[in-house]
Amino acid sequence: MSVISMKQLLEAGVHFGHQTRRWNPKMAEYIYT
Repeated sequence: MSVISMKQLLEAGVHFGHQTRRWNPKMAEYIYT
């Protein structure tokens, strides 16, 4: 898995924001930021 920066996460949030259930709970704090 490649390193993902906060900027990339925020920019991609529009795309995977509705699929947070598929992500690891440990990543939630970054996803919801």
